[in-house]
Amino acid sequence: MSFLSVAAPHCAEKVIEKSRFLTYCDHVAGEEEARAFLAFVRGEHPLATHVCHAYVADRLGNLMRFSDDGEPQGTAGMPILGVLRARGLCETAVAVVRYFGGVKLGAGGLTRAYAGCASECLEQAPLARWEECAFLQLIAEYAEVDALMRAVNGRCELVSREFSEKARFLIRVRAAEEQAFCASLSDALCGRLEIVRQSCALAPFPLGK
Repeated sequence: MSFLSVAAPHCAEKVIEKSRFLTYCDHVAGEEEARAFLAFVRGEHPLATHVCHAYVADRLGNLMRFSDDGEPQGTAGMPILGVLRARGLCETAVAVVRYFGGVKLGAGGLTRAYAGCASECLEQAPLARWEECAFLQLIAEYAEVDALMRAVNGRCELVSREFSEKARFLIRVRAAEEQAFCASLSDALCGRLEIVRQSCALAPFPLGK
């Protein structure tokens, strides 16, 4: 299965009615990583008035948590979670740090502020679709490297390369495309290539690729 999440941590800042809001988002694979993300944010802002958050910590969108952290009930955590759900994000955490500026926003103002900060941060963050991927080692004689590079160009991601008695390339390809990909490489090099499947894991693909 695949799911949408952020590809890398991101932070955005905004001032609303003299209150300073800093919004953080990150990819979190499970509740333990979500808690670590929140601990990091709180550690960065020990003097903040509030650190409100929400996260969806699993791939199916079932493991959801949120907190108003002292703001009036329903004005912070739930609006942040609503943004995550509206965008269809999984394994994603958002924390909004507030430094109170002396002007009360009211329940409606707080709801708009927290939802707006979460939405703007996620709009700016790099998003990716996480998909099951196969990591393959391609082993070839040096005379075949140019042909191999032409055959894989634009069809996979190069993870690492090693040049010893033979050329070895570790690449990543979508699991759904693995069989056709390997068959086409073997055809392109007329069988003069060894393909070894190393592992299979989830990996991010930027949207549009």
